Amino acid sequence: MPAVILKIVFLKLLCLLITTNLFAQSTEINQKRLSAVVITGGLAYSASMIGLGSIWYQDLDKFHFFNDNDGWGYMDKLGHIATAQHIGRLSAESLKWTGMDNTRAVWYGGMTGLVFLTSVEAFDGFSKDWGFSVGDVVANALGAGLFISQELLWQEQMFIMKWSYSASPYAQYRPELLGSNFSETWLKDYNGQTYWLSANINSVFFRNASFKPKWLNIAVGYGINGYTGANRNPAENQAGQPIPDFQRYSQFYISPDVDLTKIPTRSKPLKVVLHVLNFVKVPLPGLEYNPKDGLQYHWFAF
Repeated sequence: MPAVILKIVFLKLLCLLITTNLFAQSTEINQKRLSAVVITGGLAYSASMIGLGSIWYQDLDKFHFFNDNDGWGYMDKLGHIATAQHIGRLSAESLKWTGMDNTRAVWYGGMTGLVFLTSVEAFDGFSKDWGFSVGDVVANALGAGLFISQELLWQEQMFIMKWSYSASPYAQYRPELLGSNFSETWLKDYNGQTYWLSANINSVFFRNASFKPKWLNIAVGYGINGYTGANRNPAENQAGQPIPDFQRYSQFYISPDVDLTKIPTRSKPLKVVLHVLNFVKVPLPGLEYNPKDGLQYHWFAF
């Protein structure tokens, strides 16, 4: 495991310990629950850093910057926004569970996604293949802001960024970049990913009415197809094998969705599972438009 990863993990865990000590001085906070949240968060952070280190960061270099703002059809930036929003959401809900007041939980939790993803960006700064991207940090801040602003204004997430993945045929042509197996392709192959902005119908359009079901959302999605390179498609891969000339284009979707956090249940474990899975768009019928094939209907827009 690269030394830089160990250093960042150590610093993050040190910050968690300091934060725990500061929060524990507040009498309204359940210290046992807070310890559980911090330990769980620290372990999850360490595991994710180790996992990313093994998948992404094999060759390291001196720290440097890299402008990738227009690469991969902006899919990478949407991923940063969505991830920051959901890490902030889950962190804030965990802090509220400890007894922390809503405002502090929202701010501290919301900033967690920004801090976590910025530490990941530091890894990129040492990578030979990438670099520290200011655009990524801006996207991280937008995701954190998307969560924090909605909680402070409406005390709920009316608009939720979601993600879905369906395996694409392009990874086989450039496995060194798009992944050689499922454990890599779902993360690396942007052709298979779709990012959605899912709006709760009841909250947005019928906020003071009794519209049901309250869990029903409408989502608009964006994806790409035909990308075997960030800014252009290469003629051959790392092994010297030729890559077919694919047309690069964007895909736009609209489909119903489900806000899993609004499904009524008395089971606390199930409620936790639904809150975690709310990052994923529920497969439902939908429409797609792209410049190559025009308007298409899908039984499952995912």
